[in-house]
Amino acid sequence: MDITGKVAIVTGAAVGIGRAIAQRLAAAGASVVVADIDASGGARTAELIGPSARFVQVDMRDDDAVGELMACQPQILVNNAGGGAVLRPCFPEASVERWTDSLLVNLRAPMLTTQLALPGMRAAGGGAVVNVGSTAGLGFGPHVSPEYSAAKAALIRLTTTLASLEGVRVNCVVPDWVATERGVREREALPASERGPALVPLEAVTDGVIRFVEDQTLTGRVLLLNRAADPELLAATPSD
Repeated sequence: MDITGKVAIVTGAAVGIGRAIAQRLAAAGASVVVADIDASGGARTAELIGPSARFVQVDMRDDDAVGELMACQPQILVNNAGGGAVLRPCFPEASVERWTDSLLVNLRAPMLTTQLALPGMRAAGGGAVVNVGSTAGLGFGPHVSPEYSAAKAALIRLTTTLASLEGVRVNCVVPDWVATERGVREREALPASERGPALVPLEAVTDGVIRFVEDQTLTGRVLLLNRAADPELLAATPSD
């Protein structure tokens, strides 16, 4: 898909990964809708991008607000809003409201935005959805935030189940700890013996998003971005 002139929505674009993706899509020629609950951060992202971006404040847990956001009928949708892995307490000590919020933002919201995007994308001749997962959703070991890791695991699996979706390609970028401003600060605050490999560069994430938007042969695929490793496009496997 040629990104030039396309309308792109990036959720969770006020800071960090979302801001970098929004900036990258705008640089590639898209008109970007910066969506986030954070008014000051979202407005700042749009300001940094310039005339090709506008900010829409939206709580991704609010179906009516999400419906209004999606009314612009994007050809590109990046489901980046999420997070909460560092919030405490976590399941099972967390309240039902607390862990439900994590599932709403990290899983239900991208399902809803994708569903709402489909008619407009198909009418426009096709579209691309890129979900932003996390390596927390991979594997079978313990995780400090079960609700977050479970939601990200489900998002990854949701992506692969949609490989045969008509007219719209859905793919997923799955990064480890990313070198956002916060990520860099948090890593540097650790003792040197606990820092581990270098963080995943922001550019690796934005490269993955652009690849999934542009390459029309890729659908239902997962791009794994581990620390100190080359990007790995995981093999598509048939489902029973």
